[in-house]
Amino acid sequence: MTEPEKHSLIEDAQGIAYGATMAAFGITMLTHLGLVTGQTAGLAVLIAYATGWGFGPVFFAVNLPFYVLGYLRMGLRFTVETFAAVALLSGLSVWMPGQVSFATLNPWLGAVLFGFLSGSALLALFRHGASLGGIGIVALMLQDRLGWRAGWVQLGFDAGLFALAFLVVPPETVAISFAGALVVNLVIAVNHRRDRYIAA
Repeated sequence: MTEPEKHSLIEDAQGIAYGATMAAFGITMLTHLGLVTGQTAGLAVLIAYATGWGFGPVFFAVNLPFYVLGYLRMGLRFTVETFAAVALLSGLSVWMPGQVSFATLNPWLGAVLFGFLSGSALLALFRHGASLGGIGIVALMLQDRLGWRAGWVQLGFDAGLFALAFLVVPPETVAISFAGALVVNLVIAVNHRRDRYIAA
């Protein structure tokens, strides 16, 4: 059996650009509704809500410790591409709210749409050898080494994070937010299978 064809640098670049842009749009929608999410993005959202700091700088800072782990476990290319994705998302999340407005957006629908956007964004990044840092790196490591699905690993972390969210936002907001996070992780759990890919 022949080895699958590798993505070119240009293909990886467009995949990272797509993933970061869709994730930034999802975060713009999420924070417009005052919702929270899981993973390191969710941690950054909670910190931003609690302190008044912007999501972008907080998200960038929260991910800094994970690059060492990413380099040691996943290699230089993965770490560089993940850094690029995180930096791009951080910048776009500062810029995008000034370019997009929502006249009407039902919170439940917004949570589900956020889930689809973020799920597709993460799939694109995973597919091109990158992530959005943090728990995404740990989830990919466990999937590669132990066979655990990345989506289920992230869902476990999210459960703990949402318990903390009760200290920051109302219970109804947590419930709506959890629906969105569930959609994100289900999209990843169902669709992220390396053995089904044609190109790496």
